[in-house]
Amino acid sequence: MSTLQIKTPAVFAPLLKPARYKGAHGGRGSGKSHFFGEYVIEQHIIDQAESTVCVREVQKSLDQSVKKLLELKIEAMNAGAYFDVQDARIKSTGGPGIIIFQGMQNHTADSIKSLEGYKRAWVEEAQSLSQKSLDLLRPTIRLPGSELLFSWNPNEETDPVDALLRGEKPPPDSIVVEANYRDNPYLPDVLRAEMEYDRSRDPDKYRHVWLGEYARNSQARVFRNWTVEDFESSKGATYRLGADWGFSVDPSVLIRCYIDGKRLYIDHEAYMVGCEIDQLPDLFARVPDSQKWFITADTARPETISYMQRHGYPKINAAVKGAKSVEEGVEFLKSFDIVVHPRCVHTIDELTAYSYEIDDLTGLILPKLADKDNHVIDALRYACEGARRATRDKSWTQPFKPQIKYIV
Repeated sequence: MSTLQIKTPAVFAPLLKPARYKGAHGGRGSGKSHFFGEYVIEQHIIDQAESTVCVREVQKSLDQSVKKLLELKIEAMNAGAYFDVQDARIKSTGGPGIIIFQGMQNHTADSIKSLEGYKRAWVEEAQSLSQKSLDLLRPTIRLPGSELLFSWNPNEETDPVDALLRGEKPPPDSIVVEANYRDNPYLPDVLRAEMEYDRSRDPDKYRHVWLGEYARNSQARVFRNWTVEDFESSKGATYRLGADWGFSVDPSVLIRCYIDGKRLYIDHEAYMVGCEIDQLPDLFARVPDSQKWFITADTARPETISYMQRHGYPKINAAVKGAKSVEEGVEFLKSFDIVVHPRCVHTIDELTAYSYEIDDLTGLILPKLADKDNHVIDALRYACEGARRATRDKSWTQPFKPQIKYIV
């Protein structure tokens, strides 16, 4: 391949100039990861002796890494002759260069020294990078001409990567750009539809998720008891499934979870905006074994429940609603440490955005749940309804112990 031509959106052009720190922040659909993926592959083609480490704060498996993205870029750039793609790494065929994938959370001051010979580090999902990890990484990547690449969707102004690269005094040898879906000429139609949906009904979520603005009213968030982790679903688990019905512009949702002690694991979701009733069986089929397990669904559409019972889902039943059922259901969910698989992107969005209402006049947080960003949350409440009622009613099922009075 004598000439390598890569179509680069104009917003990323400044990052092609030499700099030690290169950052791209913004919302979903901007193409940040695709740009850095192409950039890393390009640099390894130019110099096959260079090595790159791709890191995240937490990486429990390669499925969480950017390895698959880099493999796709190698294929799209017709660069297979330059690389030997192995199970855990990507090696250069014309030199000692290598690309590896690691989680910073696993490193110590001693173990990080193994990366001192690397020319480049790319931190994906950099908003999750801890201050400790950032302090370990920066002095480790120190070869002449070395680069630290950061791509992230901003969360809080105080996140370490934002404080470093967007604070009052960023490093002098740094280039940072903001990129959003508007800057991406290759934005897929499916993402554009998702964006338009959020923009039409939830301005705050649209600004945070799609425009990359900092999350607002963090104190008003309902859920703080959750993390995103890559995990293997328990084979012996009792799966709990919940469904919420969409209308013309709302999503239909099916979610699968299971309880293990004080942890609630969410491992699969199905989500579709504007889903017609005859599309529901195929949507639900996206969740593994969804026909085998009981599903608790919103009672608002009894005809939809009946339709699903007649089309492959006989174990679907209506939720039992009542006074304070929403509040009690949310409090039950808050009693667990919630673990979300990274593939459940809509669950992650709603756990981030679900909040209490804010008084428009005073700015105070009201003791009232906002009726938005809650389609997945509602499905999750329904999924756990049986467990919640069993816990609440546990005292009713205890054997009756009569008091005995002896008369002498």
